[in-house]
Amino acid sequence: MGEPDRKQILAADQIFTSEYENLDWDVKDSGLEKIFEFKDFSEAFTFMKKVAEIAEELDHHPDWFNSWNTVKISVTNHRVGGITEIDLLLCARINETAKLWMN
Repeated sequence: MGEPDRKQILAADQIFTSEYENLDWDVKDSGLEKIFEFKDFSEAFTFMKKVAEIAEELDHHPDWFNSWNTVKISVTNHRVGGITEIDLLLCARINETAKLWMN
């Protein structure tokens, strides 16, 4: 698999297809958004640290908000102003990381 596309904005019908069809993120404005809930602040913060490592690895960083056990994450490609393949990959990697805490 090559590098994920960072330039091509996806049309609405292209977002949740193939490997991303079960992504389970909400489309909000020109990005994707999801709220994660954890047992407590420590779990939420540990999750955020893991997501930060993924963001650094992909060189693609989410916007987020944390309140005690809740983390709200928004992902978009600010450079091109919409959802691209790199956003989908980041969301998928975040979902995989969240499984460490979700039953």
